[in-house]
Amino acid sequence: MTRKPYPSDVSDEGWNFVAPYLALIDEQGPQRRHSLREVFNALRWLARAGAPWRLVPHDLPPWAVVYQQFRRWDEAGCFEAMVSDMRSIIRAALDRQGQPSAVILNGRTLQSSCESGQRAGYDGYKRRKGSKVHMAVDTMGHLLTLTVTPADEQERSQVDALCEQAQQATGNTVKLAWADQGYTGEQARSDAAENGIELQVVKLPEAKNGFVLLPRRWVVERSFGWLARFRRLSRDLERMPEVLAGLHFVVFATLMLPKVAILLASGASS
Repeated sequence: MTRKPYPSDVSDEGWNFVAPYLALIDEQGPQRRHSLREVFNALRWLARAGAPWRLVPHDLPPWAVVYQQFRRWDEAGCFEAMVSDMRSIIRAALDRQGQPSAVILNGRTLQSSCESGQRAGYDGYKRRKGSKVHMAVDTMGHLLTLTVTPADEQERSQVDALCEQAQQATGNTVKLAWADQGYTGEQARSDAAENGIELQVVKLPEAKNGFVLLPRRWVVERSFGWLARFRRLSRDLERMPEVLAGLHFVVFATLMLPKVAILLASGASS
């Protein structure tokens, strides 16, 4: 690499881990004009800086190359597989089962932009027009799965899809899901039960004074806080919901990779 590095660039140890997931074709193939590592660096830069695709810096691969390669990786499930394996590595290092038995469900509403406005809905509770990202995370806050809908979609209506996808991501190990009061209702419990999951709603105390840290629910709120560090996810800036969903996996892969690299390095040296 001849350019000056960006803070968002992947480390050598991190690249050694992610490279096998991203090598859809031979790195030395005759059709390869740009380094996969530089394309990945450009994608990480864009997620952190929040710039439009067309404003990718000139010392990184062209924006069209970055976008097209990202879509190939996303459609092939590269980032989902990467996040799943990193989640298992981190859990195993903490003497936990590789796949979780409990998850936390919640949704975050993102303000729409001119690119995403056509598919936006109005969230009356948040008083915001945009898209809603419904997420399932494990008890450490790491992403399992998500769905993207207009913001006027209710959280409880996404329980079936989230639970089904969570079971697919973990191999049917999930038995319990915690959620807030937006998931109250017999239909939500029934949808979770059909996927072999017990849904428990963690409610606010009837009398409260100021901020109250609720059991289990705070974990997913912390995950939302992690995402706030990546400006590309501060609003819904994507024309297509699948691009927004894919960028969430890119961000979680970026967040988890330094810890995984340290764990693998310490394991190799011991």
